[in-house]
Amino acid sequence: MRCIIICNQKGGVGKTTTVANLGACLAERGREVLVVDADPQANLSLHFGVDLARGEPSLYTVMRGEDDPSDVVRQSAVEGLRILPTGVDLAGLGVELSGERGRLFALRGALEKLQQRHDYVLIDAPPSLGLLTLNAMCAAREVFIPMQTQFFALQGLGKLLRTVRKVRSAVNKRLRITGVLACMHDSRTCLAQETLDEIKKHFGRRVFKSVIRKNVRLAEAPGFGLPITEYDPECHGAQDYRALTREVIAMESAEQRRVEQSAPDAVGMLGPPRRDRRAG
Repeated sequence: MRCIIICNQKGGVGKTTTVANLGACLAERGREVLVVDADPQANLSLHFGVDLARGEPSLYTVMRGEDDPSDVVRQSAVEGLRILPTGVDLAGLGVELSGERGRLFALRGALEKLQQRHDYVLIDAPPSLGLLTLNAMCAAREVFIPMQTQFFALQGLGKLLRTVRKVRSAVNKRLRITGVLACMHDSRTCLAQETLDEIKKHFGRRVFKSVIRKNVRLAEAPGFGLPITEYDPECHGAQDYRALTREVIAMESAEQRRVEQSAPDAVGMLGPPRRDRRAG
């Protein structure tokens, strides 16, 4: 199982859009995918038409140990794509767990119970570096960083990179930044291209070749509770996320080898490649 946190302490950079649509495109290619809404704003849950009231089973009750994660996971409108939703209750979890031993591993413990069912887990982290984001980093093996190609794109990233290094050295030696994604890119402006060049200079080969262009259909899709593959499968946004998905899938062999070398007991967890559903 590849467990990936999509993370940036800035808001509005395309984290939720990327989790929803990358997840849908991976499912379209035959992978079994779980998307996890770890942001108290619950935008990912709403993207898939899940609007939880206070007290309903959610990621909050799972991390508190009140519900089994398999009972909370819901099937989305896309075959092979499931969601572990959240609601506003999650906002208070950091305070509630602050004095608990093992508070950094509540999410990891929940996801370990689901690993046999999924090829990919994509975690939508909140725009902060608080307890929820740290939980996601402790659970994941990989970090994807979405970034807008705007003037302040690189501002504040130093703190995120330091946090990843600290988590890796202290509690999760498996954690790696394996992908940086340019989002909401407007190729018509010189500033966007110059910013993209700066991102590539800073992160090198970790920058995905695929670029997510500005596309109004991507903004409209959540209002209908659908990923872009279901809302408008031929638009630029769908094309861009399918291109990204091909890159992510191409990384599978390298990630499998890294997992085998770093954790021999994890051999085989990724399982064999699934048949592409579009191939019939």
